Parts: sequence; C-alpha cells; structure tokens
Amino acid sequence: MCRWAAYVGEPIFLEDIVSRPGHSLIRQSHCATQCSSAINADGFGIAWYGERPEPGLYRDIYPAWSDPNLRAITAQVRSGLFLAHVRASTGTATSRNNCHPFVVGRWTFMHNGQIGGYDAFRRDADMLIPESLYAHRKGATDSEALFLVALAEGLEDDPQGALERAVARFVALSRAKGAAPHLRLTAAFSDGETLYAVRAASDAAAPSLWHRWSATRGGRAVVSEPLETEEDDWLAIPPGSFCTFRGGEVDIRPFLPAALSEAA
Repeated sequence: MCRWAAYVGEPIFLEDIVSRPGHSLIRQSHCATQCSSAINADGFGIAWYGERPEPGLYRDIYPAWSDPNLRAITAQVRSGLFLAHVRASTGTATSRNNCHPFVVGRWTFMHNGQIGGYDAFRRDADMLIPESLYAHRKGATDSEALFLVALAEGLEDDPQGALERAVARFVALSRAKGAAPHLRLTAAFSDGETLYAVRAASDAAAPSLWHRWSATRGGRAVVSEPLETEEDDWLAIPPGSFCTFRGGEVDIRPFLPAALSEAA
C-alpha cells in the first residue's frame, strides 16, 4: 500500500513534512512501519497551493528517496496546503500518469488502498466517468477513476456526499465482478481552501491514518504514519470517518457509503 501526508495551516516549507522529520514521507517510502510493505518505490508526487487557485504539481516514477529534485523543491517551496504521496502499485503500471496526487482544476486527490478485483471491472469503472470529465482520465488507476466519479457526483458542492456516492458505486462493482476486500481506503483531497480526509474499509483492515496539530508549525499534518516517533500526541482517525480540516478546526463525521453497510 501507499503512504501519504498532507498539511494545512500557516505556510511552511514542504520539507518540514516530506523530508526533514525522522519518519518523514521520504523515509516512509523505504521504511514504512504501518502497512504490509515497507517499500513504496513506484513513484511519488506533490501538489501544493500557492498564489493561484490551481495547485502546482510535481510527479515522477522514481523512488522518492532517489530524486534530488524532490529534495531541492521541498527545501525551497513554502505552502499553507499541500498533499504528498509515495506509491506502491497494486497492479497498474509505474508511470507518471499513475502517480498521485491527481489534479483537475483547483481540486487535488490522493489515495491509499485498493478496490478489490479492479482489473475485472476497470471498463465498467471508466463508464461511470461522464464525457465532460473523461479527458482528465490520463492513467489507469482505480484512484484516478474514483476521483473523477466523485467530481461527477458533486464533489465541489457536497464533498462528503459525493465521495460516499462514488465509493458506493465502486464497491457495488467490486461485489458484482471483483473480489474481497472490496474497499480499503484512506484518501485526502482539497480545493485549495479546505483539506478533506477519509478512512474506511469493507472489512476490519482500514489503512492507518493519523493527525496532529503543531503549534510550532501553526498547522495540522494528516498522515499515513506519524512523522516523529517521540511525539506521543498523534491522534488516530477512526475507521469509517470523514474529516474536514480548515485552519485549526477539525470536524470528524461518520463516513457511511450505502454499499459498506451490506455484508462483506
């Protein structure tokens, strides 16, 4: 599974999350501790918001630890809202178009997990993407397809409801043509003003997700794994949660796609 980290708050250098901490995202790309594989070497990406509504985006296919450009960028770029991801492929090719985060307009999206048996219903999933959004389908991942379907379901006006409806449609396909586990999901997405995150699964093995407010940084990190082992104030986000982070405010609500209420 992949690892990711997001931040919202006062502007900081990207390296304060991506590369500087003792268990930074780059370290998690080769020494993850809370997932089935310690290695996440199938590409990486960062999306950050600055002076314009649309985010900057840097993605590549190399392991995050081996790209000196990544360290150079994170040491120079400062942002008050960014998403960063290191990828462990669940079957699709290692290509730049399959690297997270994905961007459409001012929206960014990244995902860790799987939709069970996706290869068996990939065409069906693509058919859920309306023609108006299909030009944004650049890669082959379930993550990108889920993002585009969520946009079609009204992500801009109803972030939680749109993602619940999109997840329900994918889980229904997985139940009909795919395989268990039908859903394991942590995801983060943003419109440049608010950071949203979700943790859910169709079984009892939802991927890990944590958050922490830092008075030093003046912001909140939302991460797959805590960034420092000696910090004991990281808070685990419960499975079945939809989170909204804006400034210092936190709102955590139940995430209840209809399909997850059925027997797994």
